[in-house]
Amino acid sequence: MTELYPIARLSAMEATFHARNPGLGGAYAPPADKSITHRSLLLAAVAGGTSVVRQALATGDCRSTRSCLERLGILIGEAADGTLSIRGAGLRGLAEPAGVLDAGNSGTTMRLLSGMLAGLPLFAVMTGDASLAGRPMARVVEPLRAMGARIEARARGTLAPLCFLPGTGSLRPLSWDLPMASAQVKGALILAALRAEGPSLIGGRIGSRDHTERMLGAGLGLGVRVEGGRLRVEPARAVPSFEILVPGDVSSAAFFIAGSLVSGREIVVRDCGLNPTRLAFLDVVRRMGARVDTSEEGSSLGEPWGTVRVSPGRLRAASVGPDEVPGLIDEVPLLAVLGLFAEGLTEVRGADELRHKESDRLAAVIRLAAALGGRIEPLADGFRVEGPQRLAGGTVDPAGDHRIAMAAAIAGAGTETGVRVTGIECAKVSYPEFVRDFQSLGGTVA
Repeated sequence: MTELYPIARLSAMEATFHARNPGLGGAYAPPADKSITHRSLLLAAVAGGTSVVRQALATGDCRSTRSCLERLGILIGEAADGTLSIRGAGLRGLAEPAGVLDAGNSGTTMRLLSGMLAGLPLFAVMTGDASLAGRPMARVVEPLRAMGARIEARARGTLAPLCFLPGTGSLRPLSWDLPMASAQVKGALILAALRAEGPSLIGGRIGSRDHTERMLGAGLGLGVRVEGGRLRVEPARAVPSFEILVPGDVSSAAFFIAGSLVSGREIVVRDCGLNPTRLAFLDVVRRMGARVDTSEEGSSLGEPWGTVRVSPGRLRAASVGPDEVPGLIDEVPLLAVLGLFAEGLTEVRGADELRHKESDRLAAVIRLAAALGGRIEPLADGFRVEGPQRLAGGTVDPAGDHRIAMAAAIAGAGTETGVRVTGIECAKVSYPEFVRDFQSLGGTVA
């Protein structure tokens, strides 16, 4: 059995990832779902009574959400096994913070929390790191202003820091069409609409991941539902307290699913979230020649979970269009990696939202391929890659983007000499034990 590479030694260091023999595969459970952890913390904060969150992801962006909530007066207790007990303040009970709210690198924290703060009778300022300060915020500020929230921001309301001025605690009903498929923006507007003076309607591109509406509607029984092609949100008197077991993150599991495909070994993912709006990546890898079986085994607060089994086949190219991208927005860099190994022309279109993530991920995958002696053709809203390509191995600098770092490591599973990744510690933002799992599934790290 391969000796585990000491995690502490990887901090601010380079590491080479390789898995040609025997390849990446076997059985494992991925880390807790980041999106569901964020929303569990936020919903518990505005619930009445004490909520219990089990198996929450306790790293990176989720720590930013927790820290902001504690600054807003939310009491969060943590048991020895990591279970969180969160005493909710109610929909209008968040306290005015004494200092600035720091969302770190988390766009989810900043945008969802904006929906919770909008119109409350308090003053708050929220900022983040240099990367987050450059990400677009007008998409959430404008509709919240339309509801009556008083929000000021840098660059004419388009960039953080965001300043929330005191309101009455209630907001006007919203009628808004989303111009982009963004679960963060949609979730922010849903959270704000719970305090509106009447029903709100959210239309346009609502087909992104549905954790917020699923947890509130199917999980907690509140009036959040799709009606006539639009999302209808009824105002709520209160959010009930709850208990949730956060399932494994299918977007994290996707890295090792991709690794199994490029190295030719079966993988079984246990205790994995099976939310239908998060499974588009599995549909694409089926088209690329893999056999994929899913088995639902339970659910918690409306979120299903179970087992995913992937058996590699002859890897062939696939095309992904704009309608599919919202369901696999985090997995697009992996599609670029798979395209380097697949037979034929792989094309992804409608992924321009990736230019506004922790980095410009469309540009990042072009650089990733070039660093390994490969080539991906850039498109305005995606990319095109002809495969299979013979990659020489090399060194990839992910520029602090956790998903680019892990995608580069997975590329190493299909090369003769492996791939060296600088600053691999950034993977801890969403996947704290990525290096350990890479090794436990048959890879080597040196």
